[in-house]
Amino acid sequence: MYKGTLRLGLHRAQNLQPRFSRTLVELLTQSPMKLMALQLLLWHSALWMGQEAIPLSLASSLPLPRSFLLKSSEQVRKIQAEGTELLEMLCATYKLCHPEELALLGHSLGISQVPLHSCSSQALQLEGCLSQLHRGLIFYQSLLQALAGISTEISPSVDMLQLDVANFAITIWQQMEDLGVVLEVKPTQGAIPAFTSAFQRRAGGVLVTSSLQSFLEQAHQVLSYLTEP
Repeated sequence: MYKGTLRLGLHRAQNLQPRFSRTLVELLTQSPMKLMALQLLLWHSALWMGQEAIPLSLASSLPLPRSFLLKSSEQVRKIQAEGTELLEMLCATYKLCHPEELALLGHSLGISQVPLHSCSSQALQLEGCLSQLHRGLIFYQSLLQALAGISTEISPSVDMLQLDVANFAITIWQQMEDLGVVLEVKPTQGAIPAFTSAFQRRAGGVLVTSSLQSFLEQAHQVLSYLTEP
């Protein structure tokens, strides 16, 4: 079962209101899928804590069409759901349920968290935020492509995730074109790792997907606020 950062989550839960604590206990005693979903949420929350808070007063001035924001939010939710399902499959099939225990391998392979500093800095600008979001999506698409041949059971899910990440990147690209912004095609965030064994590809699947989920949490926070009336 996917463990994530359960101990961190339980520590936080102890400081919450009694009603939420009872809900947490109920989740922990119910189905493995619910427990896994909770653990994944806590894992993403831990990663997000290291990111700078978004200055909402600045974000409100961005002239983004509501149709674009709603479409982007829907794409984020779809990718996140697929990512959760992929992590569940990797956990159930290969017992790779602890992304934090694979951190050393991730470091050696060059798999790192992609930041969105331009979306959370004190100088928030439309072009910088969308450009960084687009480059990050292209990077994750390349990482998922490098996982080709991960396994017969997992490959279809990886392929679908890669396709939806690419579609989200296209949405960002098209919106920037509509705004008259020239989007530079820059090199990816880092070197794409070469997975030389079946284990590396499967462990890489956990690391890449977990990192992508955290990246999308940051994008979701921006989009959620901008979508508010």
